[in-house]
Amino acid sequence: MNAIAQQQLAELGLHVRGAMLAEELSVGQQQIIEIAKALMTNASVIIMDEPTAALTDREIETLFTVINKLRKKGVSFVYISHRMEEIFSICDAITILRDGEYVGKRLIPETSFDEVVSMMVGRSIGERYPERNSQIGDVIFEMRNGTKKGKFENISFQVRKGEILGVAGLMGAGRTDIMKAIFGYEPLDSGQIFINGQEVKIDSPIDAIRQRIAFITEDRKSEGLVLDFSIRENLALPNLENLSKGSVLSNELEQQFTEDMMKLLNVKASSGEQAVKSLSGGNQQKIVIAKWLGIHPQLLILDEPTRGVDVGAKKEIYSIMNKLTEQGDAVIMVSSELPEVLGMSDRVLVIHEGKVGGILGKDEASQESIMALATGGE
Repeated sequence: MNAIAQQQLAELGLHVRGAMLAEELSVGQQQIIEIAKALMTNASVIIMDEPTAALTDREIETLFTVINKLRKKGVSFVYISHRMEEIFSICDAITILRDGEYVGKRLIPETSFDEVVSMMVGRSIGERYPERNSQIGDVIFEMRNGTKKGKFENISFQVRKGEILGVAGLMGAGRTDIMKAIFGYEPLDSGQIFINGQEVKIDSPIDAIRQRIAFITEDRKSEGLVLDFSIRENLALPNLENLSKGSVLSNELEQQFTEDMMKLLNVKASSGEQAVKSLSGGNQQKIVIAKWLGIHPQLLILDEPTRGVDVGAKKEIYSIMNKLTEQGDAVIMVSSELPEVLGMSDRVLVIHEGKVGGILGKDEASQESIMALATGGE
């Protein structure tokens, strides 16, 4: 059994010990395990729901190779995804749903990206990535020689006011580990962090919040939300101080904050009392972002911010990022979607095997240059 499992995982590009616990794997590696399980059933029809949400471009390429091999053997696929590039790359036809209702069906050769997006959101959303108009200012955040044993070493970079710094790299390169260190989830073993030129110690998330640093994690369901809580309760969690009068939580302030955030991010829900677990992926992600906007972050860290959300929600998330930078705050965006990195970033920090592979300016950055640095090239 182990040999068969190892062979299937190897075909998908994952080389791990069969005895490892699933909880020891990254989100992306867990995703590959799920895909391997489905492929081993010898089914005639395989349904894939956002199968690439946590995968890098290279891993997606490997998955598509496997899918195409199985298609030649007569296996059919129902492929559910918000990623238009994948739909147009791997599918023959597309069925569009909106708000739980059937909108229409199109053959891929006979439709276009713009038509599909318009059918999905019920309107034209214009350019995929909004124009960047913020003014880049002074350095707001700096890490010098940041090291976490076994995860990353000697990481040095800066982020400026008004800037979106994209962070790219292969799965397991250490991108998320660096963000967790900045937020105090897993503090640095050595190195320095500076906020507005002053050295600070961040040994816990409380320290980070005091510096007005917010962190939207890559796994919203297990790390970003309390799924059984209501929208209102989730929004209140990091904002208890701001929503209190004296030492007592104010129902009035809490209710107003909930209404304001739901309106700002266009959250689709019956009310603020609706359980978060009943929301769509896109609306759940909006709640994660909304709760951190309450601390008025001067640095917002987003790890895979648009994973598993539709194109309309993506546009709204991009708009929030732009609004923050236009008012002089800064954003660090970790993403495995290179078009997103290129479309939204002012500069790109590339991580390779726990080290800085390079930093690219907007004019230098391309999918080719990023992948070259991510794989250890120059």
